Amino acid sequence: MFGERVSGRLGVSRVWRPRIGQLVGHGLFRPAYRLTVKGAELVPPTGPVILVSNHTGFLDGPFVFTVSPRPVHFLVKQETFSGLFGLVLHGVGQIPVDRTVGDRTALGRARAVLGAGGVVGLFPEGTRGRGDVSEVHQGATWLALASGAPIVPVACLGTRYAGQGRNALPRPGSRLVAVFGEPVTLKADRTLPGRDRMRAATETLRVRLADHVRASSELAGLGLPDDLHDRAANGA
Repeated sequence: MFGERVSGRLGVSRVWRPRIGQLVGHGLFRPAYRLTVKGAELVPPTGPVILVSNHTGFLDGPFVFTVSPRPVHFLVKQETFSGLFGLVLHGVGQIPVDRTVGDRTALGRARAVLGAGGVVGLFPEGTRGRGDVSEVHQGATWLALASGAPIVPVACLGTRYAGQGRNALPRPGSRLVAVFGEPVTLKADRTLPGRDRMRAATETLRVRLADHVRASSELAGLGLPDDLHDRAANGA
């Protein structure tokens, strides 16, 4: 599925579209929350980059999109692309993805962005959960191996805390923290069969992101959603 060649005519959103979205995002986030961004200087300033983040709450995508040091095209579940919000997502250059299949159209569009030297963002866990990166899907791995783009792990913290449902928003004034990590370039182990290469590279990515989230959580003093101390850390 992910090993097949992606071809066809793939449009690349202009960089000003996500940049405008970032400006709007700052206008919405900064009055409502206390934002902390660390490690932004670790994101390569030019060339293709893949951002991979853990996923706990509804605000993860808008938050990481907004504070990324470069305009970023996130893969976003296609169900979100409806109504006014869907128009906004299209307008700022985000990429709809069908999570029920290996969506080659979405991956092709993401690869085209990388081929043009842009930044693509993914939540490899696939859905909101605890955000401890215990499992990941292979899309980010496929993109990294196909494009050679470095992966930057991102720890997204504070968007949901203990006792909240997955669709809940953090209370106004809460701390939201994004920590960008050291880039890593995935390599395929040519001594392994094709499917095993993908699995091994995906596990490398999973461990790297999980370790980064764990260390960032401890450093920031913000636990993941089912940590009891997380509510107090957010001032709830």
